Amino acid sequence: MNDFSAIIEQYLQHLDRYSIEQLRFKCKEDVWSIGQMYIHVIEVAKEYIGHIETCSKASRDEPEGKTEDGTKALAEKEWPNIRVKLEESPNATKNPESMDEIIAGLEQVLEKLALWERFADEANPACKVRHGWFGWLNAREWFEMVGMHSRHHLRQKARLDEKLAAAGIG
Repeated sequence: MNDFSAIIEQYLQHLDRYSIEQLRFKCKEDVWSIGQMYIHVIEVAKEYIGHIETCSKASRDEPEGKTEDGTKALAEKEWPNIRVKLEESPNATKNPESMDEIIAGLEQVLEKLALWERFADEANPACKVRHGWFGWLNAREWFEMVGMHSRHHLRQKARLDEKLAAAGIG
């Protein structure tokens, strides 16, 4: 789990650089704040960990597999380097109420990853949950996705940091 925990730890360490005002700053209405991006990373990690649990408890094999993009991404252990536009509004993801909210969320992700790692390795690889882009993934693949998705958003975080600095708030 070292890679995944190191990524989440990196998010935690970066928090020291921000005030709550900086975390909540939006350069444009249709762009996330850094805080919203943090909340998104936490929520998606929890969702993916839930899929690990579902796969671990499942008894029905799923014959379907990954999409071409999913096969490539998981083989490379890297989310495609493209900006993904979600169907929901950027404002659907809430801005954090406090720094403590983000810290607690990231720490909960670390705890859940540690708990579910063993189950991801022991789960029947034929028991899967569908990802909208990457296809049918098993518990181990969902575990990998937590790290891949979190690393993917480090690129976005760098862009948001630049916007924060350009606005004279960073």
